[in-house]
Amino acid sequence: MCLLAICVTSAWSARHHLGKDQLQTERPYNIAHRGSNGEYPEETAAAYLRAIKEGADFIETDIISTKDGHLICFHDVTLNATTDVAQHPEFADRIATYEVEGSVVTGWFTVDFTLAELKTLRARQRFSYRDQIYNGKFEIITFEEYIQIALNASRIVGIYPEIKSPVFINKHVKWPNNKKQEDIFVETLLKYGYTGKYLSQKWRQQPIFIQSFAPSSLIYAAMLTDSPKIFLIDDITVRTQDTNQSYAEITSDEYLNYIGQYVVGIGPWKDTIVPPNITTNRLTTPSHLVERAHAHNLQVHPYTYRNENQYLHFDFNQDPYQEYDYWINVIGVDGLFTDFTGSLHNYQEWTSPLDSEIASATTLVNEIFTIIQASKKHR
Repeated sequence: MCLLAICVTSAWSARHHLGKDQLQTERPYNIAHRGSNGEYPEETAAAYLRAIKEGADFIETDIISTKDGHLICFHDVTLNATTDVAQHPEFADRIATYEVEGSVVTGWFTVDFTLAELKTLRARQRFSYRDQIYNGKFEIITFEEYIQIALNASRIVGIYPEIKSPVFINKHVKWPNNKKQEDIFVETLLKYGYTGKYLSQKWRQQPIFIQSFAPSSLIYAAMLTDSPKIFLIDDITVRTQDTNQSYAEITSDEYLNYIGQYVVGIGPWKDTIVPPNITTNRLTTPSHLVERAHAHNLQVHPYTYRNENQYLHFDFNQDPYQEYDYWINVIGVDGLFTDFTGSLHNYQEWTSPLDSEIASATTLVNEIFTIIQASKKHR
């Protein structure tokens, strides 16, 4: 009976430590892409709090900078699409034109605003077909505010910050002592205690993945912290912003072997793993990228899973649960970036509930106990 108590307690303790439920590592990670941005304006406190409530394993964000060097949670280098900056006449003269990752872009850029100025803006929903009721209600948050949301959650919630557009940011923002965006990024993480290799005890207490589309940023960050990193991979037509490498180059076995020295996984766009036929909107033959990445001991966290019909290929009959089933059980990915955290969480709870680990442990120990009792009778 003591053995039974010890084993059941161990199974329970695996996910319950120091008063907080620990991060699950038994099933693919539910990564809340910019928070629960299918419901709330992206990268706002409300979107992250909603994602945590809905069961996210990790809350994901993009980290760029203000003019005065503060790191903020914001996806675009321009404010046009997801804030009310156009309704602020005091900023009308801030429109500028810059080259961004090979394209000429005109708009209001975060690097031309101080943090105090950005705090006067309010977030807007990016997509017109999503709920607009929360427009104008939430402010832009800083990297530190985002971290505090995760740390103050009632359970252990991981963070998944991206070193976003580092070539552009480092060109337009200057920090003291010749520091770069990557330096300030890592310093902020270390300030709040984020460190430790993947699945280490320290990592389990404060889980994190550092992500970037820029391989040189990840390699640089690897010299500053041992926290696990994910190399993001764009469409097959897009070259890396910092090293000007093609999709074919960065997905070759030779390169996966090289980058695997610095990262624990890759984050490709899902349509490059299983390309759709643009005429029929049905999936074609899967590539071998997931299989090859796994052979290099790399995880695969594709992006982005969305509930709306225009994002669901006809193979899934307009059912996001069928899409999750395909990617988890057929393709075998290790994590999923989703705009709808609750949908993925519900699917996983129905198909692979975490409490089953405790039930399985109890069953096993009962069997052992029966064997022990039977052996005593024959002594």
